[in-house]
Amino acid sequence: MPLFRKPLVAIALLMAVFTVPQTLANTSLPIPKVIIFDVNETLLDLTSMRTSVGDALGGRQDLLPLWFSTMLHYSLVATTTGEYHDFGKIGVAALMMVADINDIALTPEQAKTAIVTPLLQLPPHGDVKEGLTALKAQGFKLVSLTNSSNFGVKTQFENAGLMSFFEARYSVEDIEIYKPDLRSYAWALEKLGVKPEEALMVAAHGWDIAGAKAAGLQTAFITRPGKALYPLAQQPDYIVSDVNELAALLNSKTQ
Repeated sequence: MPLFRKPLVAIALLMAVFTVPQTLANTSLPIPKVIIFDVNETLLDLTSMRTSVGDALGGRQDLLPLWFSTMLHYSLVATTTGEYHDFGKIGVAALMMVADINDIALTPEQAKTAIVTPLLQLPPHGDVKEGLTALKAQGFKLVSLTNSSNFGVKTQFENAGLMSFFEARYSVEDIEIYKPDLRSYAWALEKLGVKPEEALMVAAHGWDIAGAKAAGLQTAFITRPGKALYPLAQQPDYIVSDVNELAALLNSKTQ
């Protein structure tokens, strides 16, 4: 009898393939010379934006994930067409699109008010400062690589109290190529003067992990709520629940 005529067997197999383990560590990897962090959702918590985005969309707080994924979608459109736009402007345009799709009246000014200021004032996730402190104490060089603008990430870090943890902040604005295009990671590596295998990319997005891994970097996926890996991409070297767990895993490799 064909396998998939047995529904329970099929479902069990699919769950085994697509379920993300809670913790994973590749013990054969060298200790990275630099750790590169994504910013939005990886370090900064977007939960607070549910109110501003939801209010702009007539109380539809459930549309926040759709807005964020639409913003990412059209950042890649900007890269492939060669028509670069600031990430904030793409965010406003994406919110206008989500409103239009859902028959919600929204002006560009209302969309900008709902996104720009709240996005610059995101708080860090509860584990972030403690985890970054531990990584710094272990002697790691920490930098960030984001799709946000240089002004945007500087303001975000200042407001979140994260400036002191990072030796450099890299924005794709400088090359006008959004992640996960492989050229964005190559550019960051060139700026850092390290080989791909000497850098660890940390992100809470499956698309970012897929891009960094394809570019040859070590990767660590943080399992923030609502986030999942892309099953068809190379899997990350580390899977952790938060930055504290990543620090503990890397510390254990040096003992």
